Amino acid sequence: MAAGAQRRHPENPARGAQRHPGIYIPGNHDEFVERFAGVYGYISIQKHAIHTTADGRRILVIHGHELDAVVQNARWLAFAGDLGYQFLLSLNPTINFVRRLFGHDYWSLSAYAKKRVKDAVSFIGEFEKAIVLYAGRFGVDAVLCGHIHSASIRQFGAVTYYNCGDWVETCSALVEQEDGTIELLNFHPLAARNAAPYEPARELSSLLV
Repeated sequence: MAAGAQRRHPENPARGAQRHPGIYIPGNHDEFVERFAGVYGYISIQKHAIHTTADGRRILVIHGHELDAVVQNARWLAFAGDLGYQFLLSLNPTINFVRRLFGHDYWSLSAYAKKRVKDAVSFIGEFEKAIVLYAGRFGVDAVLCGHIHSASIRQFGAVTYYNCGDWVETCSALVEQEDGTIELLNFHPLAARNAAPYEPARELSSLLV
């Protein structure tokens, strides 16, 4: 998971763009990078980060694998699960090639399987709760993570849970607007040709479940 920002000053164009370090937060697929934690030019490698939004909310940013019991305690099972997931992902292009021949939109087999398998649905729910509880240690208003490839914005008591999804399966991203509102965007390149004209994502309040 990587995050970066470039902040402009519309009230003073002469100042131009102010560069801010990009933050690289390693996950379970690149844990070895944690050994190189530190600042390298405009890139900072760190385990987590605290981001303050334009409206003053503090968000804990982590990858999320730290709260995945399977990754931490049964790495062989996590590896096997990852192979299965990669196999389902590899079928998506063929499936969607056939779907396009019949005029259908993009559809993800791996995402469908994840939502339909009872154990997977239960895991996602428990993972979200664990992440929010972990965030409580930092006294933040929200937590943002990835790891489970399930894009979401949910409210757990006083803490907002954000999951950016990924850019492989769900093709999703979280974007902060100038007023601090965080929106969830989805873009499926295979369906882009038939997509309706772009409309701004919904307000955060309409995304909360």
